[in-house]
This record gives sequence, C-alpha cells and structure tokens, in this order.
Amino acid sequence: MRQAPSASAARRAAADPVKGLLHRHRDLCERAVDPLEIAAGLEAHGVTDRTAARFRHRDVFSLAEEMYARVPRDGDTPARPDEAPTPPPRTAGVLLALLPGVLCAATVAVLHLTEGRPRLIAAAVGLLAVTLALGTALRRGPLSASTRTTSTWTCWLVGYALLGDGLLRNAVTGGPDSLPDGTADGPWPVTVAPVLALALSYAPAVGCAHLFAAGARRKLSSSRRLADFSASVRPLLLGTFALYLGALAVLLALTGAVLGEPAAPPQTLTLGALLLLARLLTVHGHAHASTLVLTTTAAAEAAALATLFAGRLPGCGFLTAPVEALVAVCGPAGVPAAACGIGAVTLLIHASRRLTRASAHASTERTR
Repeated sequence: MRQAPSASAARRAAADPVKGLLHRHRDLCERAVDPLEIAAGLEAHGVTDRTAARFRHRDVFSLAEEMYARVPRDGDTPARPDEAPTPPPRTAGVLLALLPGVLCAATVAVLHLTEGRPRLIAAAVGLLAVTLALGTALRRGPLSASTRTTSTWTCWLVGYALLGDGLLRNAVTGGPDSLPDGTADGPWPVTVAPVLALALSYAPAVGCAHLFAAGARRKLSSSRRLADFSASVRPLLLGTFALYLGALAVLLALTGAVLGEPAAPPQTLTLGALLLLARLLTVHGHAHASTLVLTTTAAAEAAALATLFAGRLPGCGFLTAPVEALVAVCGPAGVPAAACGIGAVTLLIHASRRLTRASAHASTERTR
C-alpha cells in the first residue's frame, strides 16, 4: 500500500532537517553573497545556536554554511565582503561631513560682526544653510538611514540647547520680559558654543560610525558563534561611543574658549551622546526605540518649561516645585542634562543589546 504524503514528508523532514528550513528561507539563501549573510538573516528571524542544535549543527554559522552550499547558483558567486578591506570614506563624503560644522562656524562669525536686522537675516540664512547641509549629509555615508527620522524632535533638542537655558532661567525669575537678542549676556541669553560644538562634531560622528560598522563586519567574519560575536562587538561599540564623546568634549572646550561663552559640558555631552546613539540605532534598523526616547526627552524638556508658566495660574504654584528644586541644586543646565542623560543611558543599554547582534550588521536588502 502506498504511504500517505504527509507521512512521507514527515519522514523526509526527519531525515533531512535542514531541508525545511532551507525552503522557508530560500530567498535569503539565494540572495546571500556569503554564509555570513545567511547567519545574520537567520538570527533576525529568531534562530539561535540552541535552535541550530536541533538541525544537527553546533551553531548558527555552521548551519548557514550548509544552507549556503546547498542552494544552486548560476555563474560565479559574488566575492566575499571580507576578502577586501572596507574602503575608507571618499573625499566627497569627508567634505560633506565637514560641511555642517563649517557653515555653522561661518554663521556664528557673521553674527558676531553684525547687529540689528542684518543679524536676523544672517541668522535665518545660516540656519537654513546648516539645516540643508545636515540633511544632505545624513542621506549619505555611514549615518544614512532608509527609514523616516525624528528630525522634529532633534530640532527641538538642539533648539533647547541654544535657547532653553536662558528661557528657563527667565521663567524661574518671572520672565521673560523680552525676546533674545542673540548674545550670551543679554536678558534672554543665547548659548551658541554648545550648538557650534555639536555641528562640528558631526564629522567625528561619521568617522566613529564608519569605524564601528567596519569593525563589526570584521568581527562577523572571524566569529564562529553568535555569543562570541556579541561579546567582541560590545567593546567596539563602547569604544567608538567614548571616542565620539572625547571628540565632542574637545570641540566644546575650544568653542567655549573662542566664543567666550560657558561651555555647558553636562547637557551638551549628554545631548551629543543621545543623538549619536539614536542615529546608530536608526541606521541599523531599530528606529522605534530612537523615536520613543527622543520624543520622551523632548517632551520632558517642554514639560519643565510648561510647568513653570502653568505655576503662575491661581492655585497651581505647586507645579513649579520639582523644576525649581532641580534648578536650585544644578542650575538651569540640570533640566536638559537630566533629560538627555536618562535618554542616552536608556539608548546605550538598548544599543548594547541590539547593535551587538549579527543581524544588525548585514545588508538591509538581504536580512530585513
């Protein structure tokens, strides 16, 4: 008597457990340029080393090698990415990374040489130029992302670094009584040094992102287990993160000294860390966490200002107590430092889990 198809299929699956997995991920295997792409794709679909053991393999990498070998291909296969070193950034990319900082520095120089209406025009033109340059730079290089970004919240956070401390100080004392005049010692102080340092730090951020991506790709080529890869990439992530913070601290000290303004290291360093981690997570396919944390941070800063103004309403004076207590201890800088610091720590913990996975460093066209 002829055996039922279901029983026959079950017997074949038991004899060849990889065949069913190969059928489910055939598109991934056919498009992969090497077994590493398949390993990253399997991890993205929840396949772990323990899962690989059920397919009679010691780890995901060994399973991926068999799957890669069993998929027929026409003609020559593409060269393995690890056979050639990661190319350095091109000259055009380097110049594009420097452009936001250069334009911001030029704008600040013009603002110091003008007054009145010409200063307002120069500020508007400079802001537009820096925004366009930054938008163009973010569409290329290691910080480019295919998903929608949180530019609105980023603009708010940078805008708060420019005007927020002055507004908060005025709000605590019953102001503001006038609009900002663009100076650091006016009735509504404007802190230009932190924003200039952040703009100049875009180039180091690009370099750090390139180092991290290239280093992670090399670790992926040399690792044999997913746990080994994660353990080797985590120090790389922390090292490049610390390298960027060091570069930002140096730029912050230089801009503060040149402009003769307070450098405001706590809130600027935490803001820079927050923006870098958010961008790295977005680039590597984890934009949801970046959006959530940036939105929450911006909302916290806005809420701090709103409570000070709401506290002026009859019977609402208690609303100002938390912010006034924080300002009394840490000054106006305590609000953005606390908000951005908590957000940066949250994203760093999340990045240490997500960006140390192999699937975060595979081509998005093949694994996502």
